[in-house]
Amino acid sequence: MPLDYPVHERTLPNGLRVVVSPDPSVPNVTLNIWVGVGSRHEASGRTGFAHLFEHLMFQGSRGVASGEHFEALMAQGGRLNATTWFDRTNYFETVPKGALELALWLEADRHGHLLDAVNQANLDNQRDVVKEEKRQRYDNQPYGNALIDVYAAVFPEGHPYHHSTIGSMEDLDAASVEDVHAFFRLHYAPDNTVLTLCGDITPEHGFTLVERYLGSIEPHPQPRRGPVEPLPPLTAPVRVERREDVPNDRLHIAFRLPVDETEEFNAASLALDALGGLASSRLVRRLVRKEQTAFGAHATAWGFVDGVSLGFIVVDIASDAETDEVEVALLEELERFAVEGPTVAEMEAALAQAERSWLSMLASQEERADALSHYTLLHGDPRLVNTHLDRLRAITPEQVRAAAARWLRPESRAVVAYRADIESEEVA
Repeated sequence: MPLDYPVHERTLPNGLRVVVSPDPSVPNVTLNIWVGVGSRHEASGRTGFAHLFEHLMFQGSRGVASGEHFEALMAQGGRLNATTWFDRTNYFETVPKGALELALWLEADRHGHLLDAVNQANLDNQRDVVKEEKRQRYDNQPYGNALIDVYAAVFPEGHPYHHSTIGSMEDLDAASVEDVHAFFRLHYAPDNTVLTLCGDITPEHGFTLVERYLGSIEPHPQPRRGPVEPLPPLTAPVRVERREDVPNDRLHIAFRLPVDETEEFNAASLALDALGGLASSRLVRRLVRKEQTAFGAHATAWGFVDGVSLGFIVVDIASDAETDEVEVALLEELERFAVEGPTVAEMEAALAQAERSWLSMLASQEERADALSHYTLLHGDPRLVNTHLDRLRAITPEQVRAAAARWLRPESRAVVAYRADIESEEVA
């Protein structure tokens, strides 16, 4: 039986898509905004711009001083943040319902009039913040650049998903204020944005407030490109070897997958769960429990919308095990799964975990608002949140096997192998 979260949708004259999902269980409202710009929209030589704007959007606008967006809402008991991903940039805040108009006014000021405050000093300041973030999260963390290597290995040069959201520091250094202004004008427009209200508010009141505060923002109609051509599985293995001062050897084995929310993507996602996404998965049973050649094994699928998605398996190698032998064992399990498919127990466990995760996510007002924005912006229909599980349950074991046989073959893998630097360990 489908879920029945209430979903009301309206598009304002300026193109802003508004979704309201009433939930009177608590006296607050989550305001969630998805802008249709992520790292996949960046041009060569302009990488990192989407993430840079996640920072710049808190540095002031026409009527708001730098840092005041955070201060004003936190003073009302709100919580807020933002994230950048391949397919979008997301701004969100949860506030007592009496502070909703303040939140909407703040959003209107920065989405409509940010560039009044984007000057050389602000740009220089936030460039330095991004550089420090890269040092802390990527350069100075064990395996910190692994996923950057994965993206570059799985997706060809020039592909929208080839580079990470953090982007190139050289590109950011080369960016002028004019470059940054042009990027904002191209992507930050009401007709490229979804705003979701989830919480203690009626649909009509929500639509009225959003139109009052954001309805006057001018649209910037732009020819927005469609998805690139779909990528097939890799035809031959790709390998990247890193020798660094890391705690243990680690294998990242990645695959191209079909586009998000298709039957074949859902089937491939369930296959990865059965292989390594559960405590009872095949790789966990063999490598971690039986052979004890790995400390841990985990598999996941990330759904993208631009012609391809990504799936990967991460294995932490035990100190007394041979990394290459562990990889051979993993490939044997891939081959076996492509022939046999999931057992009844594996299929039930994968579906049960997916259902538990989905229901737990929707139970959170903030995460439900995020899902509504996601489905509206990337798939054109917020009501898909209510039918996702039904589509997943309709996947058959044979579809799971077939997806694994097509997308998760050993010859279609990209391997990023981090090997512990023995000399560094001996010196230490």
